[in-house]
Amino acid sequence: MRFERSSRYFSTSRKSAAALAAGLLWVTVTLAQTSSSSQPGTSDATQAAPQDQPGPTEKKEHKSSEPGTTKLRIRVTANDKPVSNASVYVRYYMSGGFLRHEKLAELNFKTNLDGSVKVPEIPQGKILIQVIATGWHTYGKWYDVDKDEETIPIALEPPPHWY
Repeated sequence: MRFERSSRYFSTSRKSAAALAAGLLWVTVTLAQTSSSSQPGTSDATQAAPQDQPGPTEKKEHKSSEPGTTKLRIRVTANDKPVSNASVYVRYYMSGGFLRHEKLAELNFKTNLDGSVKVPEIPQGKILIQVIATGWHTYGKWYDVDKDEETIPIALEPPPHWY
């Protein structure tokens, strides 16, 4: 008797689950059709033309919404001499991370023989520059960058003496 009761229960629950799934599927299809339906009296060719070629007003709005970019050149010196083979870390905020939060992006470089680094285009705004060189005190500072091209001089200090 228990077996009959449980089989009736499962068959009833399967029927209700199938009815629920069919109802949800019907609602989804109906909403998809209403959102993609076109207005009466217009053809598909006339609707596709404005979307393929944006007007001049759309281009201007698109440029103004993008953040500006900048090219950096960082010169690392110590005692007025260039520091070669120093590690340079450039950190800046990028938009569009998880749940539209900003995320911190990082670029790593090494200075060349004349103590300089060319940083590719990065967004304008607040950036963190950190420099680590053997035999010199570690450097780190936040900068506000608002120009298209900028040269940032960094002077390293000797390390503190340990007794």
